[in-house]
Amino acid sequence: MSSDTDRVDRRAALARIVALAAAGVTPALAAGAAAPAKTPGRLKQSLCRWTSKAPLPELCRSLKGMGFAGIDLIFPDEWSMVNDSGLAVAMGYPGRREKFIETGFNDPANHALLLKELETAIPLAQRAGVKNLIAMFGNRNPAIAEGRALENCVAGLAKIAPLAMENGVTICVELLNSKVDHPGYQGDRTAFGAAVMRGIGSPNVKLLYDIYHMQTMEGDVIRTIRDNIAWIGHFHTGGVPGRHEIDDTQELNYRAIATAIADLNFAGYVAHEFSPTRPDASASQAEAFAICSV
Repeated sequence: MSSDTDRVDRRAALARIVALAAAGVTPALAAGAAAPAKTPGRLKQSLCRWTSKAPLPELCRSLKGMGFAGIDLIFPDEWSMVNDSGLAVAMGYPGRREKFIETGFNDPANHALLLKELETAIPLAQRAGVKNLIAMFGNRNPAIAEGRALENCVAGLAKIAPLAMENGVTICVELLNSKVDHPGYQGDRTAFGAAVMRGIGSPNVKLLYDIYHMQTMEGDVIRTIRDNIAWIGHFHTGGVPGRHEIDDTQELNYRAIATAIADLNFAGYVAHEFSPTRPDASASQAEAFAICSV
């Protein structure tokens, strides 16, 4: 159990990092504040591209200075820019397409489109060193029962698993909440996603476990992660409620969650996906990095 002094020290350290970032000084460059960048802890951390308004080259430089290992949700025509910055494309899109979230493997009418997209993207990802590509379960079709939708996801994703394995790429299918942000989304429970993964049985098809979304839907985050870590290939964070900073203004203890993930020897990425409330987003990014450096 942490002492009151330990908690005060941690708050002071986080506050200093935030203040430095707000002043335009990243932890990696600030005198006496280089430790977070040099010792990021046991987890590889990333940031989702859409959460920042900064130009991509500028964002990459800033994140690398803070100690981040990668950046998430990058389109194929941007992969080389990220690679050139020294960061990894921690999660890539397989292409640019409208209704990306709504169109998923739960409906066999979508399979031809999705499989062609991934068949094109996977070799490109292999050549670019991109290890993870995102996919979706899709919105519910009222004409397709839940059990059938699960079977459709298994059937469709199983077809692409061999190509993914051959190229050393993992397809990460995201769990999202249908309560607040994505009404009608089928993959809104960990049990559904885990059942699909068990049905496929491939190390190259995993879940993207979004902590914000699953806390919104079902809670019990740490126990759920421990019970399902075999099926999880990637994590996203976000404060609950509101999807803002992961600090003490929201209901989750992200340092405890990060510690639980690290204790499971998780080798993938934990990517921050929240909308900053501070005028200087880098302050929130640096704070999130510090919280999850366990």
